[in-house]
Amino acid sequence: RTVIFSWDPKPGAEEAIYANLSDLCVSMSAADWLDMPERIDREVKTQIPDTARAKYEQLERDLLLPYVDGDITADTRAILSNKLLQLANGAVYDENGNTHEIHQAKLEALDDILEAANGQPVLVFYAYKHDRDRIINRIKSARQLDTESDIEEWNQGKIPVLLAHPASAGHGLNLQTGGNIIVWFGLTWSLELYQQANARLHRQGQEKSVIVHHLIAEGTIDEAVMKALAGKDVSQKALLEAVKARIDRYREEVDQ
Repeated sequence: RTVIFSWDPKPGAEEAIYANLSDLCVSMSAADWLDMPERIDREVKTQIPDTARAKYEQLERDLLLPYVDGDITADTRAILSNKLLQLANGAVYDENGNTHEIHQAKLEALDDILEAANGQPVLVFYAYKHDRDRIINRIKSARQLDTESDIEEWNQGKIPVLLAHPASAGHGLNLQTGGNIIVWFGLTWSLELYQQANARLHRQGQEKSVIVHHLIAEGTIDEAVMKALAGKDVSQKALLEAVKARIDRYREEVDQ
């Protein structure tokens, strides 16, 4: 716990990786052969109240928020990152597993998005159980994705607000006929989970433009997560494009 390791590629590592993969891998994305709908990404900035901001800064500075029934502590950087993400969403678990609600800024932003959706079904990705519980407590029409029946009813347009965790709603779920609006109530560091979750609606069979709303608490770790996801996405796309370029070149050689 006293030694912090960081891992960075050596100079020239990126080029070496590309060279070693060049004759072993090929890449094609769904967009290469499918008529995919447009995807529109929105960052919805939320302002947490001053009292919540003070608690966020105290936790970030002192690694501790004292409470009578159980303190909120962060012994490592990883735990601190987790706690700050929770607080940005509006609630935090203490050392005893109890939930402390700090603010409702994201719940209010979600209300605004649902109102603007004007009855259209909305798929909401949450990060923590207290996110889900607070959303269900506030939005009575919300239902958690649990069973095949939930999938069927969603695709039939019978569920106004469907709640899902990105880790359990990743590969294989076809939800594209039920709606075209996604809200990220809580963000994830994982690019794979992020991409696969968005692909539940942005996929073949979707007939409308897909709108992806990201709720971001300004001045919090949310901003760092969005920046990290964008950076990982750029790096991944660069690698896939490098491999894809060989396909195009081979095709040209065959045509000649």
